[in-house]
Amino acid sequence: MGKHLSLLRRLTASASHLDAEQLRDEVEQRACVPLRDLQPGTYAQVVGRLRAVVYTPSETVPTLEAELFDGYDSIDLVWLGRRRIAGLEPGRRVEARGRVGEHQGRKAIYNPWYELLQPGA
Repeated sequence: MGKHLSLLRRLTASASHLDAEQLRDEVEQRACVPLRDLQPGTYAQVVGRLRAVVYTPSETVPTLEAELFDGYDSIDLVWLGRRRIAGLEPGRRVEARGRVGEHQGRKAIYNPWYELLQPGA
């Protein structure tokens, strides 16, 4: 009976709900920290899908910002002095590591180590 309920739930769930569920599963599979559990000042490894990527020009330090969502919460990945990173675009799955801080009142990792993940990997 449980198998049928699971199939029915998958058939009636929204695409965004199923995507979030799949992203949460990937957090566990890759032994990453759920974004909702991140604490400022800690070093963390995170994984998720990019929702937005924005370049902000500046006279002092231009920034490239990407919002990463893992099915639980989101965090900003911020690269200082970068205009563009090849392959870094909305919809792309990314694994990143770095020290958790804050950027404009939101959780952020500055200049993270990152890996662009292959679709379905």
